[in-house]
Amino acid sequence: MRVVVVGCGYVGLELARRLADRGHDVTGVRRSDAGLDAIEAVRNETTGDGRVDAVRADTTDPDSLDALPDADAVVFAASSGGRGAAAAREVYVDGLRNVIEAYGSRTPVPDRLVYTSSTGVYGDHDGAWVDEGTPIDPTTDKTRVLAEAERVALETASALGVDGTVARFAGLYGPNRYRLERYLNGSVTAGFLNMVHRDDAAGAIRHLLETDRGRGEPVLVVDDEPVEKHAFADWLADACGVPRPEKRSKAERIAAGDLSAAAERRIRTSKRCSNERLRALGYEFVYPTFREGYRDAIRAFRTLRR
Repeated sequence: MRVVVVGCGYVGLELARRLADRGHDVTGVRRSDAGLDAIEAVRNETTGDGRVDAVRADTTDPDSLDALPDADAVVFAASSGGRGAAAAREVYVDGLRNVIEAYGSRTPVPDRLVYTSSTGVYGDHDGAWVDEGTPIDPTTDKTRVLAEAERVALETASALGVDGTVARFAGLYGPNRYRLERYLNGSVTAGFLNMVHRDDAAGAIRHLLETDRGRGEPVLVVDDEPVEKHAFADWLADACGVPRPEKRSKAERIAAGDLSAAAERRIRTSKRCSNERLRALGYEFVYPTFREGYRDAIRAFRTLRR
């Protein structure tokens, strides 16, 4: 299978490595020298029969997309770099549409498109469970952009003969993103954490592509156990051998008055995300809960403190 990963970053690099190790040919797409260097590093690390190539292109520049090779499947995992809603729209909506249209003009068109979205599109459910059948209700400008991009991935792609899949990622963590200080230092605000390890985020996309499942639908990519933030912080502190952190309610955090409007809206949202659909599609997690996923980070933390 020929796979093009547009925005081959944190998850995309791991996806490229896993696909190449299993004999697939992958092209990672980035617009910066540093991004291209990261893809080249993965190429040198692969051990399977597949290969990893790097191509420079910018989703916001349609002319640059002529450099993209033909593909059986395209994974759109580009990032807006943590900027605001306008930048997010430029990448997630306009950039995604540019990529779809670039491939839609070719013969043959790719068979699959996977767009990586976020569980943030669900908005607030007061701690209740949500799944793929739950109507989305984005509450911030950026999550409304993500919801629009989901429609592009499913509807615009379908009109051009490409089957789209929306992979709604929960909070990503893993190597270089464990963020232990967030929970061990300072205060922790109440609410639920929905998480997925980077390796399982990449593994889930690999699984959907190789098994040819999840066509034309959203799929929640989240581990088995949403956890209340206070409980997670206490567990992590105990595992690391440090004092448990201070706790704050949502009301206390909001009353402090130091949050942006977008940050306050995020704090007000609470939900528990189900991975029942992904499990039913046959994916087996490497890190089914945070306990397994944080094991290496905890070991490294305790080693450094000796």
